[in-house]
Order: sequence, then structure tokens, then C-alpha cells
Amino acid sequence: MSTATWILLRGLTRECGHWGDFPRQLAAHLPAARILAIDLPGNGALHRQTSPTRIEDMVQACRTQLQAQGIAGPCHLLAMSLGAMVAVAWAGAHPAEVAGCVLINTSLRGVSPFYRRLRPSSYPPLLGVLARRDPRAREAAILRLTSRTAPPTTLDHWVALRQQHPVSPRNALRQLAAAARFRAPAQPPAVPMLLLSGRADALVDPHCSSDLARRWHLPLEQHPRSGHDLPLDDGPWVASRIADWLDERERVHTAPPVTHE
Repeated sequence: MSTATWILLRGLTRECGHWGDFPRQLAAHLPAARILAIDLPGNGALHRQTSPTRIEDMVQACRTQLQAQGIAGPCHLLAMSLGAMVAVAWAGAHPAEVAGCVLINTSLRGVSPFYRRLRPSSYPPLLGVLARRDPRAREAAILRLTSRTAPPTTLDHWVALRQQHPVSPRNALRQLAAAARFRAPAQPPAVPMLLLSGRADALVDPHCSSDLARRWHLPLEQHPRSGHDLPLDDGPWVASRIADWLDERERVHTAPPVTHE
């Protein structure tokens, strides 16, 4: 089982606290691993910082955080949505620092069309989120859009996170701009990758993950009932798929060479 460090990256306007119980669930499947969730600039503990408008600058901010904590690579990156774009850029620019990537419900410009990267049916709910001033109403709208089977306590937890670490509308727009302008590299990063997606994702069409799997010849696992926030909807399933992927990589790596007599 892997002894690597795992870095967890969330998506647009989300923070470490939005992982909920998932780090514990992942640790149960990877007991020897070090698991660390970090925030992107403008979110969570870094909500007072200005969010970069380039994914590449988010990568540098994450690398700086790890260096400040004395964490040296290579690390595994587990990331969803906007965070997965950061992981792709990180792996592409600094492959020696990345042992592997697990990308959850991501989408990349140049691989999938805009109407799949953000489902048109999600436009009215997203506009409704922007129009609401009440924190609970906003978080309830986001939860309806991103989850199918969230625990009952999720909404209260998310409201508390918003009140503790409010993300400014300006930073939200800057993050959205970064996601919209980031384009998939011409060649896949030279690191192992696993794609996970939820077939009931109401925000990003799951075809975005299958498009990327075909383009880059990557393994893809799809959850039949979960939404965009796959770790929230079924964290144990995500952790199990990751453990299986690592086991398969280890078997391939340690398999004796085939000889022909």
C-alpha cells in the first residue's frame, strides 16, 4: 500500500473543510499514507488572498505552501473540478513532483465543448446562487446542484464554513475566469492518472471525463448514482477505487518480466 503523501485540492470557491469525512475515509484505505488538504488562494484559510486568474499561478501557490511546510515530492494529487485543472497543470509543468493524479469530475477546454463543461441546465441555479444574499440559501442551492446523497448535517456545516471563511464575489469570478481560460496541454502529463466521475453530475457533464479518458488513454471509473461532489456522495467508493488503482499499479510494477524460450 502507498506510503506517499496525498495532496487534496477542492474546486471553485470550496475549501479544505468541504472534504467533510473524506480524508478519514481515504486514510482507512491508505493507512500508511500522509493525507493533507490545502486551500487555493482566495478560499478557506486563504480567503483574504486574491485568487489568481491563471491556473498556473494557482499551481505555484500550492507548491509554495508545500515548501513552507517542508513537504517534498513526489506527491499524489487528488483533486476535483477546478482543483483537478490545477493538478493537470502541476503534473504537466513539474512531473518530478507528482507521483500520480486522481481527477474527479473535471473538464478541460480543448477536450470537451463548453456546453458539457458547464451544463446549460445548471445556468439558472447558478444565477440563483449569485442572486441570493442569505448564506444558508446560497449553500442550499449549491448543495442541490452538486450532491445527490449528502449527509443531513452537510448544509449546516457548509453554512458554518461560509461564515468562517467567506469567499468574495471578486475571487469567485477570478477563479471562474481561470477555469474558463485553462486549456488542456497538447500531450498528457507524464504521470499516472485515474479519472473518477459521477453519472448524476448536474454541473459538469460526465462525458467530460470520458472525453478525457479517450483522449489521453486513461482509466475511468464512473459512479452510477453520485453527483458532482463525488467524495461527499460516496467517499468510501472513491477511496476504494483509488486503493484498487494503486494496487494494480503496484502489481504491474512488480510483475516479473515475460520471457520467451
